[in-house]
Amino acid sequence: MKGVRIAPSILSADLTCLSQVVAEVAGAGADWIHVDVMDGHFVPNLTFGMPIVAALRRITRLPLDVHLMIEAPERYLEAFARAGADRLIVHVEACPHLHRVIHEIRRMGLRAGVALNPATPLSALEEILPDVDQVLIMTVNPGFGGQAFIERMLEKVRRARGMIDALGRPIELEVDGGVGPGNAPALVAAGATVLVAGASIFEAPEGPAEALRRLRRAIESVHIE
Repeated sequence: MKGVRIAPSILSADLTCLSQVVAEVAGAGADWIHVDVMDGHFVPNLTFGMPIVAALRRITRLPLDVHLMIEAPERYLEAFARAGADRLIVHVEACPHLHRVIHEIRRMGLRAGVALNPATPLSALEEILPDVDQVLIMTVNPGFGGQAFIERMLEKVRRARGMIDALGRPIELEVDGGVGPGNAPALVAAGATVLVAGASIFEAPEGPAEALRRLRRAIESVHIE
């Protein structure tokens, strides 16, 4: 569907040929590159830090959508901004002073996003929604790629869309976790405007470029009321 962005997640990419696979998905029409930063504390896995973001910045002009699944993200905002992030997403669950963190991200000239784990209610967004540029609904429990989509998150996406529409601001609604051609049409119909896809793109037997095109084709015919 026109206007829906696809953000391949390099969590599932072959890092030994990162430049090649990023170029492949860029050539196939990727809109953003999604980078999952995990610290082994907030989530049970260790992944990327500033050096990977800096390396990506050197090899692509696509916006870097950096998802901070870490404790005390406010300590690292400036470092990720210097590394080349365009968007920084922090978790409601990790930020006791969320308003301050969001405004610090925006002060640095970056787009600011807030993420919710599957069990976190949408009510956690009520006081911060007017200040953010994007909302990320986790549709798996964060920490590892390749997990199965939690079906009841579809209704959560739909309700988040309603909250955003009621506010009347152009806030991106992003979904991350188990996204592929099978469920992408329903997510877009529910109101998602950004699809993060990792395993369904980078682990597809047909290769990342064709997998991305297949995901794009899956949402082309979705009709939004």
